[in-house]
Amino acid sequence: MRHCSVQVRGLLTREELDRYNALMEVGQFLESHNRYDLAYPVQKEIDLLIMPAIERLKEKGRQRDRATEEYLKSKEMARESGEARES
Repeated sequence: MRHCSVQVRGLLTREELDRYNALMEVGQFLESHNRYDLAYPVQKEIDLLIMPAIERLKEKGRQRDRATEEYLKSKEMARESGEARES
């Protein structure tokens, strides 16, 4: 079974995390008994389950990018106004 990243797991709701852990346990049990034919649908279900958390992680990245852009613009404006006062 493929685990999702720690960042994605951190953004799962309690209910999603409980379901994720249960599905991982079932999948690992199936794999330990060489039942990869049954483990495959479990992995697909896990992949679907984590999609909302992946989208939340992407949104956090976009928010961070916007905040960085605003910060850099404010620094540039402050630099330009400082240069204008020196002239």
